[in-house]
Amino acid sequence: MFPPQPRMPEGDAAIRATDNDAALARLSAVRKGYLTDPFITPLVPRAHHQQPRPPLINIGTYVRSEALDDLVNGWLQLSAEEGAKCQIVSMGAGSDTRYWRIATGPKKDTLAKYIEIDFPEITTKKAMAIKKSKELSALLGPPENVAVGNGGTALHAPVYSLLPADLRQPPAESLAPILTFGPEPLLSPILPTLLIFECVLVYMTPTASGALLQWFTDYFAPHGGILGCVVYEMFSLHDSFGKVMVNNLKARNVTLPGAEPYKSFESLPNRFLRHGWEVAKALTLKDIRRTYIDPSELERISELEMLDEIEELELVLAHYAITWGIKLPSDVNGLKAAWRDWGLRPKGGS
Repeated sequence: MFPPQPRMPEGDAAIRATDNDAALARLSAVRKGYLTDPFITPLVPRAHHQQPRPPLINIGTYVRSEALDDLVNGWLQLSAEEGAKCQIVSMGAGSDTRYWRIATGPKKDTLAKYIEIDFPEITTKKAMAIKKSKELSALLGPPENVAVGNGGTALHAPVYSLLPADLRQPPAESLAPILTFGPEPLLSPILPTLLIFECVLVYMTPTASGALLQWFTDYFAPHGGILGCVVYEMFSLHDSFGKVMVNNLKARNVTLPGAEPYKSFESLPNRFLRHGWEVAKALTLKDIRRTYIDPSELERISELEMLDEIEELELVLAHYAITWGIKLPSDVNGLKAAWRDWGLRPKGGS
């Protein structure tokens, strides 16, 4: 008798399981020396028992993290130059540690609000992990100003908020009640605001993801708030290697309806342009690794582990991209910072 095969998660559980993959990949990259992140361990259950990931995954995690960090740090810097505090809304945030990394960094005073939104099953686990960790809790503010809400699915602090929502639902039902209600809404429509989607929109239908971006566009436009967005996900899944990726995920009951409109690299900026955004740019992780990572860093990480599958690495990285865009207010002459220049800049490389 063969042992029974473990049952794969289905439906939303299968999508939620991808967050565990990302957390374990980041933990592995940290332990192998690719990244520095003292905050990931408390968010990974049984972290000390987890096995390292292959070099290919560690390198991909590193490239993704470096590029996203550059974009977020650039946004914080522009906000400081504008003389304004900014807001960050991370959707499908999962076990992400960015709030704590900013809170211990040089630009922490530029942050007015940091809001994370995810499935209630995810936010419940994260809220519990935060409360259990002295290191994570200490950076939320005085204990009397930190509260668990919504039956344990939400966490509220002066700057940080963790909120449950299903982003596939109409934003008027899922986002408006938690972000915009009341005389002093949690999300100000005036402050510069950055939206972050890391492997989120690809699991949603194009109609649902378009409704999300349009809702934020409409919320900020009347008030002159500067709105930015970063999207990280796979694309061009119709070629032979892309089909392998799709089939591997199908075996885990994960489908990618959001990838359908983005069959080429050239199509990626359309995500923002169709909503009237003025700036929309994209880069593949392959190009980022080659040109947008400091050469000294590339040399450093090349010495961490032996990587034989260079061709496979390049194939994988060529199917992931980071796309970013900005919706500027109608009166751009009143802006102090060079918001149009926000983005990744070449740093050399091969």
